[in-house]
Amino acid sequence: ATGVPPAARFYGQGWYSMVKVIGAALLAFSGGVAAGNGKNLDFYNIKEQQLTRMFAQHQNVAPGQSIKDFSQLFLENPYVANRLVGSSDRQEKLVVDFGELDCFTYLDYVESLRHSTSVHNFIENLMYTRYVNGEVNYLTRKHFFSDWVHGGNQVKDVTHLVGNYVVTAAKVLNQKEDGSHYIPGLAVKNRDITYIPGDRVDEDMLSLLEDGDYIGIYTNIAGLDVTHTGIFIRGENGPVLRNASSVSTNMKVVDSPFIDYVKNKPGI
Repeated sequence: ATGVPPAARFYGQGWYSMVKVIGAALLAFSGGVAAGNGKNLDFYNIKEQQLTRMFAQHQNVAPGQSIKDFSQLFLENPYVANRLVGSSDRQEKLVVDFGELDCFTYLDYVESLRHSTSVHNFIENLMYTRYVNGEVNYLTRKHFFSDWVHGGNQVKDVTHLVGNYVVTAAKVLNQKEDGSHYIPGLAVKNRDITYIPGDRVDEDMLSLLEDGDYIGIYTNIAGLDVTHTGIFIRGENGPVLRNASSVSTNMKVVDSPFIDYVKNKPGI
C-alpha cells in the first residue's frame, strides 16, 4: 500500500466507488481523512456496528428524531477548540474525530449522520455538509452558521416562523470592525441575519421549536453571525440546548437548560 492515500487504505474498494460519486474533491486532497493521533477515522466511544444499525433504523424516521438520536451518541464526549485542519497557508484536511469536538463540528457530524446509510456514505455527506459542493478546501469551508442555509445544505432558516418578535441585522460577514478579514482570501458576504433576542425567548416561542432544530447564538460582533451553536432538544426536565460546551466546568457535550442559557445572550 506504499504511496496509497490513507483514506484509500481505510476504505478499500468502497473508497473508490465513493470517489466516483464525488469527483476529484478527495483525490485532489492528498491528506485524506485526518483525526486524532494520526488515525484516519476516530469514532471515539461510538462503535461502527452501532452506527450501521442506527443507519438502518433511521431510514424512515422524521428528521428531528434522527437528529435527537444521533446527537445523543456524543453526550459527554470531550470539547476541543479549533478542530479543523487548514488555513490560508496550510492544506485543508477532512477531519473526522468524534472524540474531540467543537460546537460546529458537532453539528457537522450529526447533520451528516442523519442523512447516511453507511460509514462510507457518512464521509461523503460530511464533505457536502462542511464544504460548498463537497470540495475539501479552506476557502470552500462553510465558516459561518448562516452558510448552512446559503450553501446547499438540506436545512432552512425558520427563525421568522417561530419568533413572536424578531430582529434582522445587516451583516458583512468576514469583515472586522477595522476592515480587516477574519479569514484571509475569503470574500466578505453581505447577509441579513434574523434573530430572536434572548429576552424574547419564552414558553410561547419554545412551543414552536421542534426537536432537532439547530440553534445559533447570535452575536453583535462585526463580521460574525454567531458565536456558538447547539441543538434544541425537549429533555425529560424541559427544553435544553445540546451543545459541545467550552464552559470550563463542562468541556464536553452537554444538555444545558435552554432558557437559562439563552436569556442573557444577544439572541438566537
